[in-house]
Amino acid sequence: MKLRILKYTVLLFLAVFFVQISASAQKFRPGSDTENMVLSAVELLNENKIEAAREMLLSLLSQDAENDAAWYYLATASLLQNDLSQAEEYLRTAVNLDPDNFWYRYRLAGLYASTQRQELTVDMYEKLLADFPKKSELYLDMTELYTAQGEYEKALETIGEVETVFGMTEALAMYRFNLLRGLGRQEDAFKSLEKFNEDYSSPYVLTTLADGQMSMYNDSTALAYYDEALDLAPDYAPAVLGKAETYRMTRKYDKYFDVLDMFVSYEDIPAPAKSEYLMAVVQRTEPKFVRSFTPQFDSLMTKAARMYPKDSTILQTAGVYYYSTDRLDMANEYFGRNADAWPKSLPARATFVEFLMYAGDWEALSTEGRKAFEMFPKETAFLEMASVGDYNLNRYEDVLQICGKVLEVAPSDSSSTLRAWSTMGDIYHTLGDSKKAFKAYDKALKVNPDYVYVLNNYAYYLCMEGKNLKKAYAMSMKTVEAEPDNATYLDTLGWILHLMGKDAEAKPHFKRAMLYGGKDSAVILDHYAEVLYALQEYDMAFVYWNLAKQKNDGKISDLDERVDARKAAINR
Repeated sequence: MKLRILKYTVLLFLAVFFVQISASAQKFRPGSDTENMVLSAVELLNENKIEAAREMLLSLLSQDAENDAAWYYLATASLLQNDLSQAEEYLRTAVNLDPDNFWYRYRLAGLYASTQRQELTVDMYEKLLADFPKKSELYLDMTELYTAQGEYEKALETIGEVETVFGMTEALAMYRFNLLRGLGRQEDAFKSLEKFNEDYSSPYVLTTLADGQMSMYNDSTALAYYDEALDLAPDYAPAVLGKAETYRMTRKYDKYFDVLDMFVSYEDIPAPAKSEYLMAVVQRTEPKFVRSFTPQFDSLMTKAARMYPKDSTILQTAGVYYYSTDRLDMANEYFGRNADAWPKSLPARATFVEFLMYAGDWEALSTEGRKAFEMFPKETAFLEMASVGDYNLNRYEDVLQICGKVLEVAPSDSSSTLRAWSTMGDIYHTLGDSKKAFKAYDKALKVNPDYVYVLNNYAYYLCMEGKNLKKAYAMSMKTVEAEPDNATYLDTLGWILHLMGKDAEAKPHFKRAMLYGGKDSAVILDHYAEVLYALQEYDMAFVYWNLAKQKNDGKISDLDERVDARKAAINR
């Protein structure tokens, strides 16, 4: 059985045991020289001079082998060097010399725990508890030890013992609650919290009870608990949000927004908590819900931004909200404000530039991408985003200039250089310079010989020019082997085979392309029709040509004329 409870914290003792080691808890054998040597060794351990401390302690033990404190700190030195077996031997010696010392036995128990020897650990703790019944940490450790061993009833009994000796606390109540829920005893779990609530007041416990009632659709009881929690702590965020969610789930939207307005207004609730909830509502609820209450959400965003005019989480949340409701000007304002408010924040600047790209504001993307790169000169991604703006503005020379800059400033970044050479190849092809395009593709493939994007484009452009079809075929085969369901890559391979006069081999690739999106492309439909026509499957060829005509948006300028010519050639 897996329980969602506190982790077995005893396992962490090695990480915290030796921070600022103190000798004050030890009993020293008579003699100032011995005491001074132990204290000096402790100081050396605190200064991380472990070997020096070891030598001093071993020297002391050669003169006084029954000095328990020396053995204890020798164990400390071994643990700091991760020599657990030696540390255990030294701790056992210290315990044998002074079996009444709590710390010696407690640390030995911790060592057993860290080495996964649960039976020894539990046995040691049970004996410690019998000898030191007022040590509260023992009860808590025992509870987690029993839980780790699956002895849940013993864990519950130990919690009861702690409460008997030290009194009831919120932490113990919640531990018992989580333990009972992990055991599937839901009713007992909530009854235990109700019992705690009869004698003690806690916003946390009351909110947990309210959440439980809400999970059982007892909204009126849940609201009563939330209100009781808020009487104790009016700005306790979990209770405020729990109450708000209760109203939302029961469709009492006026009250829902009233509570949210208070939530945003409370000054003691930190801005990140407010932005986290608002972001969750914007991103996880139905878009229709957000749009139905646009004035209310606008008001909440405006209020939050006024309260925290430079808080990054609030400004970004407002930006996401306005972007999700298609108000790009407002989104631009908030993302831009966030970037300007935190000029040294890479995430803030990156979010702004990415927004401009998704919003299709190419001019601003070109400008802000370059500006961001000036601010963060190691982040060539900003230049690449600027080039996206330039490309969409048909500023191809600017794109080439940016690619050259990327190659200059990040020559050892294979990802960046790969994209730069690839982009340069595409741009040179667009500009009609095949020689430079193919040279750039060759550079890209030197960086990554298996980069399917370049392999496909290179192969396709070669075949369109009727050049080196064998090379084009070899590259195209690699793309299809890497992504056998990619309609574009299947089209390239099929068309190369067609140009090589291997239409029968080309046909299966086009049939597969049709299954994976090829029917949405006029070019792929046209290519398939040509292959079918070459195979004298005229009826199916014209079916696909008709589909191509329906999808064609002017990209294939001669489609109608060519189809008519094909019909005439077979007297149709």
